[in-house]
Amino acid sequence: MSVEQPALDLSSFDYANPAVTLDAIREVNPQRFEFEMLSGIVHVDTAKHVVVGFKDLTEDEFWVKGHFPGHPMLPGVLMCEAAAQLCGYYIAKYVAGVGSVIGLAGIDEARFHRPVRPGKRLIMVGWGLKIHRRLTKFKIVGTVDGEKAFEVVVAGLSLGQLSELRGA
Repeated sequence: MSVEQPALDLSSFDYANPAVTLDAIREVNPQRFEFEMLSGIVHVDTAKHVVVGFKDLTEDEFWVKGHFPGHPMLPGVLMCEAAAQLCGYYIAKYVAGVGSVIGLAGIDEARFHRPVRPGKRLIMVGWGLKIHRRLTKFKIVGTVDGEKAFEVVVAGLSLGQLSELRGA
């Protein structure tokens, strides 16, 4: 699989009408409420293992009040969580099978290039470095207003079926 970032025109996607809506993401990803870090997914290429998703950040985010009060910025760890949820969706939906829970197994090469603030849209492009239903690695680059905000390599591990994990 390619380690090169796919050449995509991010302005060509319809963010108002994503290919995968928040409701459809909820059918696959178990995160809810404050920990839903995706607003939608606008592009999926299963042949190249590429996925493009986004998070629209509002003034109502749980971290706004306390993370640099008066000058809030999205914590880097939440950028990594958003990246992991994007990749987790892709793996559960297209590789491991719906009902599979993909957990974060590791974070490598995390770099943060600019602040991400409420009122902005964080767009993330992820592409597979290693694809397997049990262990996966994706490179993700997040941008805001066309500028790189962060990049990270996340590893995901299949934790089994959601139905088996409930009540554990």
